Amino acid sequence: MGKIVYNNILEKLGEKGLTTYKIRKQKIIAESTLQHIRENKSITTDAIAKICEVLDCQPGDILRYEK
Repeated sequence: MGKIVYNNILEKLGEKGLTTYKIRKQKIIAESTLQHIRENKSITTDAIAKICEVLDCQPGDILRYEK
């Protein structure tokens, strides 16, 4: 079974000037979601939508499927 892998989400947020501190403080996404991204665990589609909104991108820009 394959899995979804995140494509440098935290780095891309950092390029937009959003540190993990700012992300938590501005409540863009939850700390637990940040931890799931770090550990490559699943996150909700709502979190993906919020990240895409902030980065002005599509889910395929930040996620990929690996067999």
